[in-house]
Amino acid sequence: MKKSILALIVLAPLTLGLTGCVIAVGGEDGKSSSAHFEDREYENRKKIAGIQLNRTLSDVSREMGVADFNETYLDDGKTVNVLYYRTHRLHKDGLTTKDECTKMIFVNNALTAIEQGR
Repeated sequence: MKKSILALIVLAPLTLGLTGCVIAVGGEDGKSSSAHFEDREYENRKKIAGIQLNRTLSDVSREMGVADFNETYLDDGKTVNVLYYRTHRLHKDGLTTKDECTKMIFVNNALTAIEQGR
């Protein structure tokens, strides 16, 4: 009995202190992460639409910013760089995957193809 009363005396003030708690969901600007992705996807699509083939890797990287993914490999003695930028949502998991990106393919430092993921 004494333990129950002691526990009540200790816990009652603590629980009363928690009644005014508010949990904010969203970013610092009040937007949810979904809205953030949509804004980023739109901006990436807009930038990509204005990019011409044969631009250099450094020019495109400067204009687009940091890619979500990138790959570099040799193919038949040619250096191939692939940059992936998120442009659309397929999965509602809050993660970015390559199939939600448009890839920009550079061969020997020149943009040769722009392909949207599936």
